Amino acid sequence: MRAVFSQFIKSKTFTLIVLLVVVVVFFQVTSPGSSFLSPANIKNILDSMVIYILFAIGSGMLIISGYIDLSPGFIGVFAGIMVGSLLGNGIPWYISAVLTIAAGALFGLFNAFLVDVLRIQAFIATLATGSFIAKGIAMIITDGKVLNITDPTIVWIGTGKLPGGIPVAIVISLVLIIVFGIILAKTKFGRTIYLCGGNVTAAKFAGLNPRKLTYILFAINGALGALAGVIYSGRMLIANFTSTSNYTFPAITAAILGGISFGGGSGGMLGCFLGLLIINSFNNGLTLLGVTPYWQSVFSGVLLLLALTFDYISIRNRMRIKPAKVHYDPRMWYKRNRNREDGEIG
Repeated sequence: MRAVFSQFIKSKTFTLIVLLVVVVVFFQVTSPGSSFLSPANIKNILDSMVIYILFAIGSGMLIISGYIDLSPGFIGVFAGIMVGSLLGNGIPWYISAVLTIAAGALFGLFNAFLVDVLRIQAFIATLATGSFIAKGIAMIITDGKVLNITDPTIVWIGTGKLPGGIPVAIVISLVLIIVFGIILAKTKFGRTIYLCGGNVTAAKFAGLNPRKLTYILFAINGALGALAGVIYSGRMLIANFTSTSNYTFPAITAAILGGISFGGGSGGMLGCFLGLLIINSFNNGLTLLGVTPYWQSVFSGVLLLLALTFDYISIRNRMRIKPAKVHYDPRMWYKRNRNREDGEIG
């Protein structure tokens, strides 16, 4: 029991919990009326995490596998426009939602094709797919105009509440991050992701198919980005070409802060969730203190740089080969060799 506790104290999860406690205590003490831990504010924090969670799930798994995807935010923009257009043309909400999520998965498959077949760096390929193709199509569809979302079911998914006042969107995001967390930690598919991210050559020798995994993970990330766009449009009651475009980097920041390494092969959904909780709690606390959103962006950027720096140091330390410590006493050599004949090498 003591060994388990000692191992937990040394873990990344414990560090994140301590950091979260520090953030919570600081803002509870400094916020006006000590309102940071009020039930209403806690619900606000969780509510602000909904879209980020959906982006962080897919992005986190891709980073574990050794890739990065910068397109989900723009796929979310496209998804909001697409579902709004389909609904506006009388297509039932469930068909509109399914087609939109499928379109997001197709964007993901296209990203995988660029990375796997054309050998384009994932950073460049996904940025081009998202910021130019997905967002460009969205602007063509709407001619730069805002679409109103009035379908009652889509609006309910975005803003509705279950018995007890629990928002539907929060439940959806929490269920998904738990499900994917279990998949990562407890299934063969999850172990494949870690192995391919840690050492793709070893994965091939083990009989795994890293190329197939690449297509699956990019498709999942695209589908989750589209789902985030649908939920966002239901929450805001509108769809435009800027909606979720700025959500990708904070989600990646949370993933890195939560222990998912850019080097691949490590991290998990629990750390990803804790990273998101820390970032959103921090931003919420700054809002309560009257700090403008512009400064919040600056702090988020600094946090990303710190997370990347820590990740780089961790990777370097993990890859460093430490020389073995060998103690050799010359007196022992003398004792072994003093009776040998002259000219022999001891």
